[in-house]
Amino acid sequence: MDYQPKLLVVDDEDRIRRLLKMYLEREDYIIEEASDGEGALELALSEEYDLILLDVMMPGMDGIEMCQELRKTKATPVMMLTAKGEEANRVQGFEVG
Repeated sequence: MDYQPKLLVVDDEDRIRRLLKMYLEREDYIIEEASDGEGALELALSEEYDLILLDVMMPGMDGIEMCQELRKTKATPVMMLTAKGEEANRVQGFEVG
C-alpha cells in the first residue's frame, strides 16, 4: 500500500475547510480538520502530520499564536493561508516558523 500523507487543515470558515478537504482528498491525502487555533494545537500536539495548512486570521488563538506554541515542541511543516499580503505579514509568518 502506498503512503498517504496526513494533513491538518485549520480555518474558522467551514466552507474553506470543506473545499480544501475535497481537493486534497482527490489527491489521496488524509485530511483532518480544526476550526480554531486551540483545537488545531491540541490535534497537532497529539497527532503526527506531514503538513498543517493554517489560516492566520481566526478568532481566539490565531494562526501566528498557534504556530508559536507548536514550535515550542514540534517542527511539523506549516503553510499559512491568509488574505493579508503585506511584506510585514509574510515576514511575521516566517519568523514564527
